[in-house]
Amino acid sequence: MEGEERVGFFKKDISRRKFLKYSGRGIAGGVVSFSVLSMLTGCDDTAQITGFPLAAGILISDKSRCTGCQRCEIICTMNNDGKAHPHISRVKVARNYNYGAEGVTNNYEEGEGHFGNFIIEPDTCHQCEEPVPCAEACPMDAILAQEESGTRIVKEEDCVGCGACEANCPFNMITIDPEESKAKKCTLCDGDPSCAKLCPTGALKLVPWEEVNAKLKKHRFQLS
Repeated sequence: MEGEERVGFFKKDISRRKFLKYSGRGIAGGVVSFSVLSMLTGCDDTAQITGFPLAAGILISDKSRCTGCQRCEIICTMNNDGKAHPHISRVKVARNYNYGAEGVTNNYEEGEGHFGNFIIEPDTCHQCEEPVPCAEACPMDAILAQEESGTRIVKEEDCVGCGACEANCPFNMITIDPEESKAKKCTLCDGDPSCAKLCPTGALKLVPWEEVNAKLKKHRFQLS
């Protein structure tokens, strides 16, 4: 475009939202470009990396490193709920363990999962941009954004466990605790996700925006 200096597909000065839009499927959707993630993580097997933009940065899931141990699910619920309860974990591994994220298919032996190519994918909350589907669906206005981080959280004292958020999450990440009748949703652990910090293989990694910006700057990009 006339009057704008561009490098490749990007303008030299781009917003975080445009970066995510251009490098993948955008904030709510998805997958950050493999070349960019390779630059950020140093991982050579870029075909096995997916990343989701979050309020505090980008939470990257490296499928090539995930062994399916499900330790992140236990760590998540112990840290947030004081109990080992994988069903309500904010990280979802078990559901992808056998047949991958796509579930059972006719050619499952050629797909991901324990019965396929042994590649396991941890699913994480996408921290959707406005309008936030789970928050829009909540009749009690119990889902809101944290003031400092912007992370979407559940205000449990207002949650009645109706399941509207669970039914409307496009990524099936919110779970109703059957013991407490409360919705459980990722809070990013105040910017220091326990799942990423304690993953034994480094399959989960939170990349702060400052680090994203610094590494892109080396390649003549600058996030505004």
